Amino acid sequence: MTLTIRRYRWSDLDTILALHRICLAEVGLVPGDGVYYDDDFPRIQEIYLACGGDFLVGETGSRVVAMGGLRPVDTGTAEICRLRVHPEFQRRGYGAAMLIALERRAVELGFHSVRGDTTLNQEAALALYERQGWRELSREQVGGLTVVYGEKRLLPPAVLEF
Repeated sequence: MTLTIRRYRWSDLDTILALHRICLAEVGLVPGDGVYYDDDFPRIQEIYLACGGDFLVGETGSRVVAMGGLRPVDTGTAEICRLRVHPEFQRRGYGAAMLIALERRAVELGFHSVRGDTTLNQEAALALYERQGWRELSREQVGGLTVVYGEKRLLPPAVLEF
């Protein structure tokens, strides 16, 4: 199945909130664990869209199976948040497609780098970031979890001169 990536709509809220919780549960995590929370979901317009970021969803057919947010940190850096792919649709390249789409969107919005975090529990996410050229910045213990912080410098599309 092909993944179609589009911008978040308000009508997606219940679906992406459920997707978030399903994906965390799959790796033994829950909102409110000190690392993950879900209070930003009802405020996507405010936190992601209205402040110069974006929030994307990935669909197969008419089913939302992936998502990811882009939130400005400062004028040159954005944070990639909420990158999730439904467990039934993992290992198909959808996570990479979402990450690449978010990175491209960051470049379009004028950002020079992106940051993000994941935990050691999320081995697939760690591998994805590594494959996509991210570098680890640091690690931090939060409760019983090790949070891994990463970053990637973004390159604007090449300008061809003739």
